[in-house]
Amino acid sequence: MPSRGPKPARDGADTMRRRRARDIAAEPAAGDGTAALGIPDTVAAAELRKALAQMAVERDRLRDELSKARSRIASLERLADEDSLTPVANRRAFVRQLTRMIAFTHRYGVPASVVYFDVNNMKQINDAHGHPAGDAALRHIANVLRENIRGSDIVGRLGGDEFGVILAQTDEPQAHHKAAALAEAIAERPLRWGDFTIPVTAAYGVYAFSGRDDPQHAIEAADRAMYQQKRATSHAGV
Repeated sequence: MPSRGPKPARDGADTMRRRRARDIAAEPAAGDGTAALGIPDTVAAAELRKALAQMAVERDRLRDELSKARSRIASLERLADEDSLTPVANRRAFVRQLTRMIAFTHRYGVPASVVYFDVNNMKQINDAHGHPAGDAALRHIANVLRENIRGSDIVGRLGGDEFGVILAQTDEPQAHHKAAALAEAIAERPLRWGDFTIPVTAAYGVYAFSGRDDPQHAIEAADRAMYQQKRATSHAGV
């Protein structure tokens, strides 16, 4: 009986071709699967591009609305914190910032101070030139204070003709020196009101807080120091 030799090479090749054909038939169709549903690939691609374009437009619209909403919120926050007459913080915002500065001082052990300014002779300015001139004097002083402090310092109107300045990382001797310089800057720049040059001055008081103070206590302490200085100046005939 003749011996069984190896199968011809072409039988092996035929087997490989059959397996490959089976694998190809089992593979999913290329594309997004729409061809299997009877939708031409060109139509599906066009619809997909259209949907993506619409999504991009909607995304840009939402981004624009979000940006406008954030801008409105920031504007409202500024209005809520800004004094109604002068371009500085109102009392509520000033007290909030003072509270933060006191907490910072307590945490890191760095000095900080608050200066209380009281504008002199506001009644005389109002009586001689009218209340619009008095309002202009307050805006003028607020601008002088803003222009002569650091970015880390804060100016606020505490009410009427009274202003406060928070001096970051400033001990009491430094605060006295800075307060005197600010008072001098105010005195050196009189208000121009029509044909009149109206001299404007302010008394000040300084309080350096330790980090355990209540913000209202700090303001009141600086206020008392201001009145002491004003009385001393009055008695000296200045």
